[in-house]
Amino acid sequence: MSESEIKEKNFNKKDRRKSDPAGRKDLTQGSILDKVLLFAIPLALTSMLQQLFNATDVAVVGSFASKEAMAAVGGNAPVVSLLVNFFVGLSVGANVVIARYIGAKDTGGVRKAVGTAMSLALLCGIFIAAVGNLIAGPIVRLLGVPGEVAPYSLLYLRIFFAGAPFLMLYNFGAAVFRSNGNTRTPLICLFTGGVLNVGANLFFVLVLGMDVDGVAIATVLSNLVSSVMLIRRLVNEESVIRLDVSQLRIDPGTLAFMVRIGLPAAMQSAVFSISNLCVQTAINSLGADVMAASSAAFNIEIFIFFIINAFGQTLVTFVGQNYGAGEYLRCRKIVRRTLIVSWCVAMAASGLMIIAAEPLMRLFTDDPSIIKLGVLRIRILMYSETLNVFMDNMSGAMRGLGKSLIPALITLFGVCGTRITWVFTGFRMYHTFFSLMIVFPVSWGITAVFVTIMYIRTRNKMLPAE
Repeated sequence: MSESEIKEKNFNKKDRRKSDPAGRKDLTQGSILDKVLLFAIPLALTSMLQQLFNATDVAVVGSFASKEAMAAVGGNAPVVSLLVNFFVGLSVGANVVIARYIGAKDTGGVRKAVGTAMSLALLCGIFIAAVGNLIAGPIVRLLGVPGEVAPYSLLYLRIFFAGAPFLMLYNFGAAVFRSNGNTRTPLICLFTGGVLNVGANLFFVLVLGMDVDGVAIATVLSNLVSSVMLIRRLVNEESVIRLDVSQLRIDPGTLAFMVRIGLPAAMQSAVFSISNLCVQTAINSLGADVMAASSAAFNIEIFIFFIINAFGQTLVTFVGQNYGAGEYLRCRKIVRRTLIVSWCVAMAASGLMIIAAEPLMRLFTDDPSIIKLGVLRIRILMYSETLNVFMDNMSGAMRGLGKSLIPALITLFGVCGTRITWVFTGFRMYHTFFSLMIVFPVSWGITAVFVTIMYIRTRNKMLPAE
């Protein structure tokens, strides 16, 4: 079924209220607020746990291995983040397409889309594993890694790239579950793999005397366990999203639909990472204290981002299902109520973080100058974090409607363009930490205004008020 056929297909509301033999998690009926919270909270916890488990890699090699190994693991973080964010963005396409078919109660379309999504994940993973190992050396040289660290960085990247198929299978499998309103299963699988990651890190480094290779292998094993658990649950799933191994093939029409939605989101994530690398370069130019303060503050404030982003991802699935079901008024209500709830949550969480900024920074360092700089960054970003709510929520709603390119382009120019331009213009004139940090709320504000305007225009065209 094509996108236009989904839009045109109308279902009798009385029939939609009947029990669903396919076992779909119907997000098109009933109360909205509780469903949104039950979906968003596990999603936010998943991102938080992922961040904590990733931090253990650096912590273990920093405490029990060499400083070169620690530098290699930490220095490869931008590359790993760029790769992961790109393919998580691509999986958004699978989420939207499957949610549309679920909303339209097209069981055949759902199963075809699930098979296409998981086949795409496997092919992408194999491609990354092969090409990544070929270009690992050039990547290390491009990053300007010091000679004493380069061998460790190269080894870590090659092992990480070898495990890419498991990472892709987990991310796309999680997208399939989210499309059906289930964010708990991916959380459970990630938690299990993450606990294994911590234990394997300690075993390989402390017992076997390994360093960066042990940490990298532990990460691959963690992703392997998480992906196997998720796929097993998907194969044994009793609902419509059950994975039938015999249907593991790519349907060209479904793939085109997924790529049209997912590729802009993936490119947005990639360019976002590149702009942040540009800002990081500017931070590095301000000295070691600023670098340390900014790094510590980032590891504190990132948890607020996970909360806000979870609501944006929630809208992708909820709007996708309801649009597929022809519930246009409910789409409007979902966006409006999710925006209010996420704004209130962000306000409360940001307020607590502003109050607790100094004690939180003391968890990382006792140096007064570093604490002061870290508190400055936290407060600048937290006072304006609610702008991020509009940016993420409106982008998520538009992706749920199948309009992924528009928010991607707005983010490209509003966030990335503003930050890169400021780094090479205003920051050079006012070479201070404050002048650099102020670019974050400015870029959020510009993007929030334009993406909200475009959402309203798209909503008025695609979601009739009557």
